[in-house]
Amino acid sequence: MIELKNLHIGYKNGQISTTVFSNLNANFSKGELIGLVGNNGVGKSTLLKTIFGSIKPIKGQIILDNKNSSEFSFQEMAKRISVVLTDKIGGFNLTAFDVVASGRVPYLNAFGQLSEADRSIIENSLEQIGISALASKLIDELSDGQRQKVMIAKSLAQQTPVIVLDEPTAFLDHSSKLQLFKIIKQLCKEQNKTIIVSSHDLDMLFKNADKILYLKEEGAFEFEKPELIKNYFTS
Repeated sequence: MIELKNLHIGYKNGQISTTVFSNLNANFSKGELIGLVGNNGVGKSTLLKTIFGSIKPIKGQIILDNKNSSEFSFQEMAKRISVVLTDKIGGFNLTAFDVVASGRVPYLNAFGQLSEADRSIIENSLEQIGISALASKLIDELSDGQRQKVMIAKSLAQQTPVIVLDEPTAFLDHSSKLQLFKIIKQLCKEQNKTIIVSSHDLDMLFKNADKILYLKEEGAFEFEKPELIKNYFTS
């Protein structure tokens, strides 16, 4: 589904490139839950942004559906990868339903109108995350944990084969964390989605991920089963 080929990630400012991480090689298959771990500043968020197209690679390729991801338009990428970041959203008198509905934007007709099928998908996404009762609530009235669930529901409504989650458990209590990972696992196994989760919640990742991509401080990386990566974090 996704192949990282000799990938160099970082930022460009005019003609000057700053590389954060180099020579990444990994394959993320359909139906896999991939954990992304590493210390702050090592390049996890940069890698996620590069995967979903917000940042261009410094060097190397990201192959998506046997095609270089740079060849996809913004709309085409939005039909393939949905994203949940830790950035807070708010304002504009948006309800939870409105935010989740924005996940359907890549599929709307020229008039930007939601069809009955779109509304059904939105309602199912709210229900799947357990927040149907919040649909009419203004996003500014919700707690951080509730907002996080709304953004996850939005990614479900987008119905992409790949979902990228950056610290999805940051504002969730333990019960909500368990529920979230149960949903994630179901999406991988039942809908054959590839889900990439960057998190400092190592226990959850080690228990649930199929593979872990560990970015190390010294520029090396490991891409292995959780039980092998776990050895690096136990004394």
